[in-house]
Amino acid sequence: MTKNRFNIAVIAGDGIGKEVVPEGLRALEAVAKRFDINLHFDHFDFSSYDY
Repeated sequence: MTKNRFNIAVIAGDGIGKEVVPEGLRALEAVAKRFDINLHFDHFDFSSYDY
């Protein structure tokens, strides 16, 4: 049986996004591993202040 794949766009933004997003991803990865959920993250930089 093929498991569903969930594609998630990751856009850190400016301000607190750079600090918060990595921790949010860690939480999502832990949940995905625990409950056998197939998550795929696509990272986009275009919303960051540095860009």
